[in-house]
Amino acid sequence: MNIGIIGQGAIGRYVREQLLSRGHVLRALVLRPERLQSNGMEHKDTICVASIADLPDDIDHMIDCAGHSALRSYGPDILRRGFDLTTVSIGALADAELCRMLDQAASDGRAKLHLASGAIGALDCLRAARVGGLESVTYVGRKPPESWKGSPAETRLDLDALGNVAEIHFEGCARDAATEYPKNANVAAAVALAGLGFDDTKVKLRIFMKSRRPATSAASRSKSGESRFPITRAVRRLPR
Repeated sequence: MNIGIIGQGAIGRYVREQLLSRGHVLRALVLRPERLQSNGMEHKDTICVASIADLPDDIDHMIDCAGHSALRSYGPDILRRGFDLTTVSIGALADAELCRMLDQAASDGRAKLHLASGAIGALDCLRAARVGGLESVTYVGRKPPESWKGSPAETRLDLDALGNVAEIHFEGCARDAATEYPKNANVAAAVALAGLGFDDTKVKLRIFMKSRRPATSAASRSKSGESRFPITRAVRRLPR
């Protein structure tokens, strides 16, 4: 397949390496205008563009690896051109107006927006529970202090002087979590979309010193029963 990627950060580089190792072609790379000239030289076999209008017509699929602002800036134009798009920036969908724009663009271009679920599982369980009367959903995200650098957690806790107990620095609904933590709460958004929605999904974001491994869990209660699905990742350090 001919693939186009938005962004070349940590996620973008990983996705690019995995695609190439599986025999796909990195046909195009979308970069911010200020990065186009300097970074474009690194990808001599790939078309580097700053505008969706400049993408070649033979792209089979686009992948957004650049965050919420990139989905807002490029997503509607990509879908309107008829390219299917996969995004990891699910938290951006907490913006109802952006959702409307993406939906209309996908309809206009007869394209599809695919949501990458990220570091969580059992979303099918949540979707099934909606049929059986889903009553509550709680997502808990736990990461080491360095993963919260640059987020509102810095104004709520001293990240450099924490002990070995878990500290909760956010507790609220998924919409607020996705809005306040655009780089940290995409998994919470995926859980919200699979279950009760952004406003009725509870979110807790925690810092945990003793266990350096990032972890997530989604717990739900419905008329048919209860479920909890935890994941502890092997990777100890992540950018976010």
